[in-house]
Amino acid sequence: MRPIQMVDLQQQYAKIKDLIDEGIREVLDTAMFINGPAVQGFAHDLAVYLGVNHVIPCANGTDALQIVLMALGLEPGDEVITPSFTFIATTEVVALLKLKPVFVEVDPQTFCMDPKSLEQAITPRTKAIIPVHLYGQSAPMAEILAIAGRHGIPVIEDNAQAIGSTYTFPDGKTVRTGSMGLASCTSFFPSKNLGCYGDGGAICTNDDALAGKLRMIANHGQSKQYYHDVVGCNSRLDAIQAAVLRVKLKELDGYCAARRKAADFYDAAFAGHAGVVTPYRASYTQHVFHQYTIQLKGVDRDALKAFLAERKIPSAIYYPVPGHRQKMFGGEAQADLPVTDDLTTRVISLPMHTELDDQQLFHITGSILEFLNA
Repeated sequence: MRPIQMVDLQQQYAKIKDLIDEGIREVLDTAMFINGPAVQGFAHDLAVYLGVNHVIPCANGTDALQIVLMALGLEPGDEVITPSFTFIATTEVVALLKLKPVFVEVDPQTFCMDPKSLEQAITPRTKAIIPVHLYGQSAPMAEILAIAGRHGIPVIEDNAQAIGSTYTFPDGKTVRTGSMGLASCTSFFPSKNLGCYGDGGAICTNDDALAGKLRMIANHGQSKQYYHDVVGCNSRLDAIQAAVLRVKLKELDGYCAARRKAADFYDAAFAGHAGVVTPYRASYTQHVFHQYTIQLKGVDRDALKAFLAERKIPSAIYYPVPGHRQKMFGGEAQADLPVTDDLTTRVISLPMHTELDDQQLFHITGSILEFLNA
């Protein structure tokens, strides 16, 4: 049996090695390393895939979030609503720009933003809402967009974990995640469903004026070379990474299908076990399983994690400390979020990637069931 990894990028690369190497070689041959044909070609291809008018590549997903917030022209102290149960980048950029993060609760089944908690958190100072499509499935965007629309607040999708997923509105219209808000942000960190071989990110929007401003901010605030209209930053997607992404984008739907197949195996193995709650698959979204995260009931999580490590099975906790309890925000709870606090004590993520085979999956699930049934 091959060694089990949380994400097996070596085996994935082996299957597309010739195409990846050819794409990288083209960049090297042309020596167009900054904003060259590889970057522009990838931006075009991703826009077509997501069904959006504009894709603005940038250096990473955190920059993507920051650039959008900069483009909105918010003032220090303005409030930005985000879930607390997510990677820190979502709220880190809010604080970095001297805005106020307002943490809201998540749904205990989907782990995504709870619309009721969102509505209760809105104040006259609320200037943006950032729902996170966590672990690979969409937040309930119809409700979130309706609430935001009633209050005139822009919605920025954090699509870093769910690229390739879809959302179906109550009227039956189905769209890609990342195409519904005023803008969306994604990361191409290597472990993502669409990952490069370093750092990378992108912003997507259908708003022409906003797209122009985003491009300026990402390029030192330039409207043209050496003419700086706004305060910006230097955030570019490397051309070599764009070449990698252009190849892998063509594989994305297949990658998502492979992840769902592995998730189906996990679901079947744990079905009916009292100690495990398998990931909920909301009917309005297609789950693409960036993570396969279970909830434990009456099970010692640390002991299970140690047991799996002895069997050479990696696992991870996403996330042990929610945003509202992080030291960067004072270390004390900034909100009363019992669902979030409970989830941080019970979730554990299992290996999930495109290269999992049945032998590995039997070993993982068999080991977990052995521990649970001991």
